[in-house]
Amino acid sequence: MMDMDDDVKMKRAEKLGRHLVYLMAKAVRDYDMISQGDRVMVCHSGGKDSFALLDLLLQLLRQSPFKFKLVAVGLDQNMPGFPKYVLPEFFEKTGVEYHIIHQDIYGTVKKKIPTGKNMCGLCSRLRRGALYRFAEENHMTKIALGHHRDDMVETLFLNLFYGGKMKAMPPKFLTDSGRQVVIRPMAYIPEDDLARYAMLKKFPVIPGNLCGAAESSQRQVVKAMLKSWNKEFPGRVETIFNGMRNVEPSQLADVNLFDFKGLAV
Repeated sequence: MMDMDDDVKMKRAEKLGRHLVYLMAKAVRDYDMISQGDRVMVCHSGGKDSFALLDLLLQLLRQSPFKFKLVAVGLDQNMPGFPKYVLPEFFEKTGVEYHIIHQDIYGTVKKKIPTGKNMCGLCSRLRRGALYRFAEENHMTKIALGHHRDDMVETLFLNLFYGGKMKAMPPKFLTDSGRQVVIRPMAYIPEDDLARYAMLKKFPVIPGNLCGAAESSQRQVVKAMLKSWNKEFPGRVETIFNGMRNVEPSQLADVNLFDFKGLAV
């Protein structure tokens, strides 16, 4: 029997879910992310963002005026302590078609990266390779990732501060093979809303630090900076993201984007 607290949480989750689906639908329309007949591979890591991505896409599918197929794909990297039952049990409850890729990425990374060195770069490349191969072999037309608005803003500053480039995470792009399109349907959704939604929905979130590697210290610095800014000036992160969507090449300094040499009177 559901108690009062559970009933309140369910209503809050439904209300928040409707708002998040609205934001997702807007991003999908703005960037033409999903089309009639698409086979959309939903990459699922077991984190809060992945659970929300699948949940919201399922709601979007039910509301969509056109039909597309969702296929959830998890990746078992042979990580010590990884609860192998969590994703299959969750997928079964949703009724979505799903697959679990088994690949010893953890073992490969441990062999190649000396103890104490950052493993995240190689691990990320191997994960991406495994997922892209699966997508190609199974004729997926779109690959959906669980990055949100704050991920995109953080990446902008990471590249700016540490790489000297103004680039971030695009909402949509082609894989290197050119055979699949990668989409980020949660591009307009703030991380705090996703965290609250995951808590209200009681998703069985799998810890992201099972490998023992800490998240990039550079990303943590940028994340803390943005949180501080947003606390002091509410709405600043949203304003920055809006700036990413309103770029004026003539007001920057990249000669490859604007013909400065051609300016004359």
